[in-house]
Amino acid sequence: MAKDIAKDASNEVHISAAPTTIQTYEVTAYYLNVRANGYPKSKVLKVVEKGTMLEVSRKTDNGWLRLKGGGYVHGDYAKLIQEIEPSQAVEPSQAIEPLQETEPSTDVDPSLNEDNTDQTNPVKPTSAVGTESGLSEEDIKLIFDGTDLAGNGLEETILEVEQEYGINALFTIAVMKLESGNGSSRLAKNKNNLFGLNASGDNAHKRAFSFETKGDSVRKFGQLLSDHYVDKGYTTIEKIATKYCPANSKWSGLVKNIMKKDFGKLNVI
Repeated sequence: MAKDIAKDASNEVHISAAPTTIQTYEVTAYYLNVRANGYPKSKVLKVVEKGTMLEVSRKTDNGWLRLKGGGYVHGDYAKLIQEIEPSQAVEPSQAIEPLQETEPSTDVDPSLNEDNTDQTNPVKPTSAVGTESGLSEEDIKLIFDGTDLAGNGLEETILEVEQEYGINALFTIAVMKLESGNGSSRLAKNKNNLFGLNASGDNAHKRAFSFETKGDSVRKFGQLLSDHYVDKGYTTIEKIATKYCPANSKWSGLVKNIMKKDFGKLNVI
C-alpha cells in the first residue's frame, strides 16, 4: 500500500530545505580558538582576536557556534551582532557538511597537519603581559610538575583567563608561583589564594581574600589584572610591579626569571 501512495502524485509531499540563517557574532575574548569540532580538546584550526566578526550558521546544544565554511568557537566568548535574512544566506546545497562534534577519532582534516595536536606552539615570553602564550594544558602540567600546584586542575582555568582577559598564561603562572611559593604558602593551603590577593597591612593573612577553590583565585587574578592594570595602561611586567608589589623592587625580575625558566622546560625548538 505504501508503494501505491508513493506512485500517486496527488499524495506526494515535497519537503524543501529550510534556508540557512547566518548570524554575525563579534569575538569578545582577547584570543579565541577556532576548533575543528565543538568540544574543548578538538584541534585548533586558527586563533582569532578580540573584535573579529564571525559568520555563524548555527549554535549547538552545548553552546558552540558553527562557523560558515567550517570550524567552531565557544559561544561564551562571542556576542551576537546581527542576523542575516535567509534570502541572503548560503543555499543549503552550497553549505559545507558539518564536522562530527562528539567523536574525537574523526577530528582530522586532510588539509591540516595529520597529527591530532593544536597548531599553536609556546611563544617566548616578553615583558608585555597582553600577548598570547601558545601554551596547551599539557604544557602547563609540565610546568607544574614537581610543585604543589600540580593536580589542582588549574590548567584549563589559566588558559581561560588568557582567552577572556588577554593575560599571558606564562605571566599568570609566574606570579602564582612567586606569590604562593609554588603552591605551598599558608594562603594557598588555607584560603586557596595563590596570588596574595589583598594580603597587606599588619594582619595580611586575615585580610587576604579567601576562595572556594584555587581556580577561583586564578579567575579573580585575571579580572583584577584586566580591570585595574592592563585597561589602565599597566601593560608590562615592570609597570604592573610598581602597583602590584611596590615594596619589592626585584618583583618584576623574579617574575620574568620564572617565565624564562618555565618556557625552557617546554623544549621549544
